Amino acid sequence: MSVDTLFAAPSDSALPLHLVTEPGLDAWLESQDPAARSWLEATRFRAERHQLALLPDATGGVRAAAWGLGSLDDLAELEPWHVSGLADRLPAAAWRIANALPAAAATAAAYGWAYGHYRFDRYRNSPRAALKSTLVLPPAADRDYAVQTCIATSLARDLINTPASDLDPERLAEHALTLAREFGATCDIVTGKPLADGYPAVHAVGRAAASAPRLIDLRWGQTSHPAVTLVGKGVCFDSGGLDIKSASGMQLMKKDMGGAACVLALARMVMAAGLRVRLRALIPAVENAISADAYRPGDVLRTRKGLHVEVGNTDAEGRLVLCDALADADAERPALLIDLATLTGAARVALGPELPAVFGSRPATVEALTRLGRSLGDPLWPLPLWSGYEDELASKVADLNNVSSSGFAGAIIGGLFLRRFVAAETDWLHIDLYAWNAKERPGRPVGGEAQTVRALYALLTERYG
Repeated sequence: MSVDTLFAAPSDSALPLHLVTEPGLDAWLESQDPAARSWLEATRFRAERHQLALLPDATGGVRAAAWGLGSLDDLAELEPWHVSGLADRLPAAAWRIANALPAAAATAAAYGWAYGHYRFDRYRNSPRAALKSTLVLPPAADRDYAVQTCIATSLARDLINTPASDLDPERLAEHALTLAREFGATCDIVTGKPLADGYPAVHAVGRAAASAPRLIDLRWGQTSHPAVTLVGKGVCFDSGGLDIKSASGMQLMKKDMGGAACVLALARMVMAAGLRVRLRALIPAVENAISADAYRPGDVLRTRKGLHVEVGNTDAEGRLVLCDALADADAERPALLIDLATLTGAARVALGPELPAVFGSRPATVEALTRLGRSLGDPLWPLPLWSGYEDELASKVADLNNVSSSGFAGAIIGGLFLRRFVAAETDWLHIDLYAWNAKERPGRPVGGEAQTVRALYALLTERYG
């Protein structure tokens, strides 16, 4: 998909597309000619969310369209998801939004339009027909942002949607190397003995797989700029290890590298925009597989920080690979440290698949991120790093266990485990996300999703742009 081709040049021949809210429906109908009002009443257009009405001309063609926004009160609050379903509903033509939109809403509309054109057809012998409709960019829209964001989030979605047979740790590293070359970044890949010596928990989790574990270390930017470090969980497939998952539990485990995919998407946005930061992206890339060399329940793993972790469950592997990467990242004392991971099912039980959980060492940073996420339709919900649960990670033989014996507060306990590898003074965010659209919605198909990327980019822009 070439994002630029989704936008048309301004033209008097572009058909008007009216965005109509339920509260504003009556006033909008009054502004229409009698023939249009009669048609809309006959076709029962109520401006319900994602409801489309095509207005015919005298020859039976289409002269305009109305698109329902549901109960939205103000067009200034428009989110990409309000319009992402337009792309495959409108007839092939050039369209222009008839409403006057403020800058943020215009940019959201442009991104939502581009987002709705995404297709993952890599494994189809007969790819679906390309969508033919185009949109005249709303006057106040930030074209560069819409285009670059769509490119970045499409990269993440492609990676998440790709099965593990075609995206093992080696191939994930190749994608990072390609990204580094595109933007003049450096990218080191640590494998073998250097990985076992320097990142022993990463090596232990991934050593049983046919594709060797590795640590991806991408760096970009000037040393004089504030350091921002991103850490992404890159478990390319998670069988659960010797504590093997059920068949249904493994069904979506190709997406267990969703944190890494979102880190690469965010890194791409940062580099494309030339933000004044010294960026580092760390991705421990592994498969949690089963073989004679698999790590076992009851093993005690040495970590990069020097803490020893008793393995209470091999299916809690994400925190084990992240802890080594976090310890390395934190040693450089970055101005901001962010990790993204499909870490716990408990976060999904608490908040569902559409609302990632965010934990942080500084309430002001968590508040800023959640505020920006709300404004962009890229939401997160804060959960506490409740110290009262620290003792749930106690071990009788090591410094800590990787799981709790309790069935409670799993997302919080996962965050508390990671906190042990980050200095108290570090401005740190931990995001537990799903990275997947679990249900079909207009313009948002079931499949990989680049959650929190836009919200995090807005946070970095607000601080360092």
